[in-house]
Amino acid sequence: MNREQHTGFIPFIKRELKPKGKIVTPFNIIAAITIFAAIIILVIRFTNGLGSVVHASQERPWGFWINFNVITGVAFAGGAFVVTFMVYIMGMEKYRPIVRATILYALLAYMFYAGALLLDLGRPWKVINPIIGNSFGLSSVLFLVAWHFILYMGSLFIEFSPTITEWATLKRPRKFVASLTLAVVIFGIALSTLHQSGLGALFLMAKPKIHPLWYSEFIPILFFISSIFAGLSLVIILETIGRRVFKKEMSATHKNSHSNIMIGLARICSITMFVYLFMVILVFLHNKGLNYINSPWGYWYLVEVIGFVLIPCLIFLFGFKRLNLNLVRIAAGISIIGIILNRLNISTFTYQWYENTIHFPTWMEIVVSAAVIFVQILVFRWIVRRMPVYNEPPGWAIDVKKEQIIYN
Repeated sequence: MNREQHTGFIPFIKRELKPKGKIVTPFNIIAAITIFAAIIILVIRFTNGLGSVVHASQERPWGFWINFNVITGVAFAGGAFVVTFMVYIMGMEKYRPIVRATILYALLAYMFYAGALLLDLGRPWKVINPIIGNSFGLSSVLFLVAWHFILYMGSLFIEFSPTITEWATLKRPRKFVASLTLAVVIFGIALSTLHQSGLGALFLMAKPKIHPLWYSEFIPILFFISSIFAGLSLVIILETIGRRVFKKEMSATHKNSHSNIMIGLARICSITMFVYLFMVILVFLHNKGLNYINSPWGYWYLVEVIGFVLIPCLIFLFGFKRLNLNLVRIAAGISIIGIILNRLNISTFTYQWYENTIHFPTWMEIVVSAAVIFVQILVFRWIVRRMPVYNEPPGWAIDVKKEQIIYN
């Protein structure tokens, strides 16, 4: 349904705001309860202070909303820069059907995780400080990360904007934003590369507080490499779920290419995870990790590296060799858990490990984090059911002369 079939833009928007599909479902009920509970918790947080709901202190200033939603969540948005690089730079057209969905997820991830970041700041109105360099300096890592974050969100929005203009039947704006795609993709890839490694660089200043098995001067590089297979693993899971949930909105081309795309992503994940594992081993030997391995923290380190890097790497490889989608999905699920574990080990669990205490978030922090994810899913679903994300673009958005689709 496009805007030209209505009397104007406002009636079109009113029509699109109406729910599509069943309202009362198990997922919607759980999401509604979680979001309502999160609203109550946030009221308490902003009336009684941050310390009333989070397990944080001057010694542990970063709470769960930063460590999980931002430090961990941003890694899973890495699929966007990988997929756009393959399609627009490498010309790997078989991955084009998943470009829009991947960009949309990354855009929503950055938007909602930026919101989660504001929740965890004691004085959220001072978030402008790292952006303008006040009290931090223009050469600080936080200044660079803040600007990478903002500029990359803008890049993702421009990359996704052709979909919005097609939905609203805005032909001239559609032509303009489509012409920007390649330049914005190149700019976005550079920003995302710097941003993913920049998050790791923040921990370089916490060397005395992070366990030696997890600390390394190569954390920025490890963060960047791991964001590649983290993002692609999430793409595999999202595409698997989307294939079932969005059957009506998914084009035949998308459905028919699903298996081939998933197997291709499995191959990339296995290679990337092997490179990551190789670097982890080098860092382990360089930092004399054997001195710490025969300890509870050492055993936990082996669980992470063997159980959530080596094993899924091999499963990805077997899944690719045998063209087995079930193995690919299992490996993707394990990899996602592994990335969450790695990021929380660095930022939360092993932070100040010498105190022999493990830092756990409060139940209220977990509820709010879950609510952020639920809202993100709901917005993603709303957009997919209205805009040509999984479907083919409208006929007027196809350049017949060039005989190629000009969508992003």
